[in-house]
Amino acid sequence: MPGGRLTQQERQQIALGLADGLAYAEIARRLDRPTSTITREVMRNGGPTAYRAELAHRATERRAHRRRPAAPRGPQAPAQAEAVREHEEAFTTLLMQQGLPKMMSRVLTCLYTTDAGSLTASELVQRLQVSPASISKATTFLVSQGLIRRERDERRRERYVADSDVFYQGMVAAAQGHAQLAETARQGVSILGPDTPAAARLENIARFVDFVGESMLRAAEQARGILYTKPGTTAGNDTAVTDR
Repeated sequence: MPGGRLTQQERQQIALGLADGLAYAEIARRLDRPTSTITREVMRNGGPTAYRAELAHRATERRAHRRRPAAPRGPQAPAQAEAVREHEEAFTTLLMQQGLPKMMSRVLTCLYTTDAGSLTASELVQRLQVSPASISKATTFLVSQGLIRRERDERRRERYVADSDVFYQGMVAAAQGHAQLAETARQGVSILGPDTPAAARLENIARFVDFVGESMLRAAEQARGILYTKPGTTAGNDTAVTDR
């Protein structure tokens, strides 16, 4: 399987594949590339409907030209450093596919993959090589969504934290969002009248999201202990409800 950066010819093949309605996996197979490489390439260059091979190639060259070394993470062999970078890009792309904006995805990935699980705004600026304003906007959004939390360290600096409890709280918030959706749908049933097709549709939606939300909440409670157990060890029954 070929490695290295995509060539201009490969980008043209990607554009042709997208125009033909091919899935990322099929385009990747034809180019003998990982599917994650194609997904990342398309998502960072306009998405499937706006991807242009020449523009994507120029943008990649510009990024390579201005890219500065990131803040050191500790001693790493070149191959390991490249593998870490590829993993971070794949993680960011996945978050973007799930609806999170690009900068918010980059910040969240950065927090998840740092050993401390927390960084200051200036550290995020240095690692991601973006403006303080971009970091401020991204962290404000992530805090508002419960995906990270803000705290002060011993030097009174604000730090942004993405630890295990934040991940659990995010799942709880998602389940609560499902409950709100179900409640709103049932309000529509009473307004539209229980015998109308629209009301029947809304009631089915409410029942569905009720079930999904309750299942998410129950599963999050049952599996919470996994977030606090070191890999390779078992703290009692991982699926038991943990004490708060």
